[in-house]
Amino acid sequence: MPDVPEVQGVLPADRVVETARSIAATQESSGAIPWFAGGHVDPWDHVESAMALSVAGLISEAEHAYDWSRRTQRQDGSWPLQVREGRVEDDAADTNFCAYLAVGVWHHLLITGDDGFAERMWPSVQRAVNFVLGVQRERGEIDWVLDQYGRTGGAALLSGCSSIHHSLRCALAVANHLGEPQPDWEVALGRLGHRLRHHPEAFTLKDRYSMDWYYPVLGGALRGVPGKRRLFDRWADFVVDGLGVRCVNDHPWVTGAETCELVLSLDAVGERIPAVELFTAMQHLRDPDGSYWTGLVYADGKRWPEERTTWTGAAVILAADALSRTTPGNGIFRADDLPTGLADADCGCLETADLSTDTLEHP
Repeated sequence: MPDVPEVQGVLPADRVVETARSIAATQESSGAIPWFAGGHVDPWDHVESAMALSVAGLISEAEHAYDWSRRTQRQDGSWPLQVREGRVEDDAADTNFCAYLAVGVWHHLLITGDDGFAERMWPSVQRAVNFVLGVQRERGEIDWVLDQYGRTGGAALLSGCSSIHHSLRCALAVANHLGEPQPDWEVALGRLGHRLRHHPEAFTLKDRYSMDWYYPVLGGALRGVPGKRRLFDRWADFVVDGLGVRCVNDHPWVTGAETCELVLSLDAVGERIPAVELFTAMQHLRDPDGSYWTGLVYADGKRWPEERTTWTGAAVILAADALSRTTPGNGIFRADDLPTGLADADCGCLETADLSTDTLEHP
């Protein structure tokens, strides 16, 4: 088994493997990875769980999951929003959910070096990205969801578009690796990145949610001083010392996945000390079997919901890999070598993003 991540003094490698095995134990015979045994599958969290399996060396289980994605993709390149035990419960399509396959495929390729896997998955990645870009607006933002009739809801989400930004960069990396240039994707990525950096008015306001706070950093649209400033400016709104990150800023509820995604965001802008502190703080959600509870209502000390979700454990494993620099995929969210797309020459505003790496003092 290849090296497994370990965060010194916080999470040893054998516990990372326990967490990965708790995810694998939930995997269905089809390859699908539901939220928990008997729960539903969504295409984004399924891929995140597959990524965690790759990190922990459970390569065949991860590839079984990716094969499920390949086999269940619809003709238009999308996946249903929600499936339970092979039955579609919601046949709408979330653009962010569909785009995320590209992140998983690039991540697995980095870890395994398996060109055959990349070639096998490439048609699915290509169809998924083309589906997503089919609803990109002229200025760059991308609508959130399409119903069963292909109608959009008219909302573009900051968090979802930030994640799509990351997915497009990974998709271009896969394309370049396989010698399949996609110039239209580069233009689309440039426009989306510009919109995320300079036009917050383009997105439906959901600033109560921590994901809207840190996702422009996690998705790679903001780096350096702008990224650090975004994280530190609202630190007090979301971070609960010793416990983790609030999912919503006006609820006394910390969640493990959001905490680990903030860890990844901090790591991406070089802020290791607060990243490790937060990673340490959220370990109170660990169960003895290696799985992780979704969250804690700290006002009354109750875990809620009463679910140990695969994607929470997956976020822990991905954060551990980033912090420990263990696998060849550990930098997937730092994204240092990923394509950045073409600058948006059609927007009349001035591109002034500061991508310097000066250190700002966190709260």
